[in-house]
Amino acid sequence: MSESIQLIPNGSLITATPEEGRQLAVKMARLIIKATQPDAAIRERLRPLYAEDPALLIAIGQTVAIEFTTIAAANNCWKKADQLK
Repeated sequence: MSESIQLIPNGSLITATPEEGRQLAVKMARLIIKATQPDAAIRERLRPLYAEDPALLIAIGQTVAIEFTTIAAANNCWKKADQLK
């Protein structure tokens, strides 16, 4: 692979809010796909196949959920929901 992919953007899982955490989870899920299949042309060719396959779409959602769980843990569930307000 000619370019290095940083799988944890900015080197941190810490986010200010759960929404930012969710966005980071989506980004990380996309990065793992890019790392697994670094050829952009192949990824583009495969996109229509998984875009119409419900099982593959569910798998994508599961991947994001796993990443989000990791991020939430790193953020101590956003400091225990701001100490339960």
